[in-house]
Amino acid sequence: MTVIDLHDVQGNLVKPYGRYGYPLARYGFLRIRSGDAARHWLQAVLPHVTTGAPWPDRRAQQYGAAPPLPEATLNLAFSAAGLKAIGVPEKSLDALPEEFRLGMRGRCDLLGDDGPSAPEHWDPIWQGPAVHVWVSINARSEAALQRQTAWLQDSLEATDGGVELLTGHRGPGDDCWQEAGALTEQGRVVPREHFGFVDGISDPYFEGCGQPPEHVIGEGKPQRGGNPRDASGWAPLATGEFVLGYPDEADEYPLSALPQILTRNGTFLVYRKLHQNVASWRRYMSEMGRNFPGGADALAASMAGRWPNGAPLSECPDQASADAFMAELERLREARRLATEPAEKARLDKAYACQQQRLKAFNYADDLAGGRCPVGAHIRRTNPRGALEYGQEGAFRTPAALTDRRRLLRRGLPYGSSPPETTDADEHGIILMVLNASIKRQFEFVQQKWINYGNDFRLGNERDPLVGNQPLDDAEVPGQPGGHYKIPGGAQPPWFCARLPRFVETRGGDYFFLPSLSALHMLAAGNVDPT
Repeated sequence: MTVIDLHDVQGNLVKPYGRYGYPLARYGFLRIRSGDAARHWLQAVLPHVTTGAPWPDRRAQQYGAAPPLPEATLNLAFSAAGLKAIGVPEKSLDALPEEFRLGMRGRCDLLGDDGPSAPEHWDPIWQGPAVHVWVSINARSEAALQRQTAWLQDSLEATDGGVELLTGHRGPGDDCWQEAGALTEQGRVVPREHFGFVDGISDPYFEGCGQPPEHVIGEGKPQRGGNPRDASGWAPLATGEFVLGYPDEADEYPLSALPQILTRNGTFLVYRKLHQNVASWRRYMSEMGRNFPGGADALAASMAGRWPNGAPLSECPDQASADAFMAELERLREARRLATEPAEKARLDKAYACQQQRLKAFNYADDLAGGRCPVGAHIRRTNPRGALEYGQEGAFRTPAALTDRRRLLRRGLPYGSSPPETTDADEHGIILMVLNASIKRQFEFVQQKWINYGNDFRLGNERDPLVGNQPLDDAEVPGQPGGHYKIPGGAQPPWFCARLPRFVETRGGDYFFLPSLSALHMLAAGNVDPT
């Protein structure tokens, strides 16, 4: 089993902060005007960078059996231009992957960022001078967010212009910061995004990640012949799929620069602002859902692969079973909260964990044709869970490493609000952040081959119905959107969704390198030596 020095990796690499009670976030982007000033600034903020050091679980926190978690977190990443600006030698930079050095704008054609998603339509901050540093604050409360922001701004002002906070984020509030935060309903935080789906249900489990071992169920890599509902059906992914300096699923070490300490325990971060056309989504679901069996929610579930409440189609084929599934989960959650006897608490904890695991403990070995969960559904495209490689009759015969080497650690939160009267022009969407050891092999492959194309799924040029870059013009009806989506009907004829619009558009982003704490110290000292 691989062991990672969790005190050396940045916290967001191994901790999805939202699961730890950090519903608010603020992202800033810096430009380095003086390498000396940037190194002094980095030296000053380094003690405040949040690491991956283990945190106690929330139950221990709740009962006062562990020290409190920090009120706010801080993490940093550098673009290729940022590494150069802070003093990394050309020899080290040249050894980093080409896609990272080109940046997201340089890869926009491959990513499908055209039409309204083209770079000329991105937020103003992405139209000016190159962004050098990504800064992330996650907070447990608004007060903590403001305190951390004020402290960070003071640290930047102390550089006398040597490190500048860039402006140009569209949306409400101060355009110095990209605001983000979990949505709320009646004052209560809910893990949903603007189309109404519960989000953040699973995250890849890899060796050394520091998460409880039972999380491997549904989050690791599927094991042929194992039971997907228990640990026999899953194994941890190789560390090197997400952390540089360790073997990956091919038993190879990802590309690294010299000195090796510069990249070891680091990773690459994709930052992507995705605008959601909520009004178009609601209108399409309402109109098409009138005739779809089960109505609009069933249509939405067929596109996503999950019901809006989070229940997977693979487990819950209809609305009634999805509602019953989540009602039982909520009943167990409340029962364990109220339990007082240790034995009863333990029993309820186990029952709740088993029910919660069913949200993700499934594969498509017995649904290769997509009768329950359509092959082209969003969650099935972005994580096929072995459906491309089982080697059973009718399965797609591709190498087993295909899906295991395309997994993505996903971070981020929604931004903006989407009240009932919202329009597509309002500012709302998701800040998507992806962590992976290879941007090209992981993020870009999934985006190009699985989201914006369907050949691996035998779907031709059909695209992801939720986030794909649907054709802007229908071949038969110019001026109408040209996307399409087929939902298998089992014993009945399939259902065709025609004239799918683009529900999601890109509003900006870039590729960054998330260094380890050791590498941050090296950058601050200015002693990166590739010889």
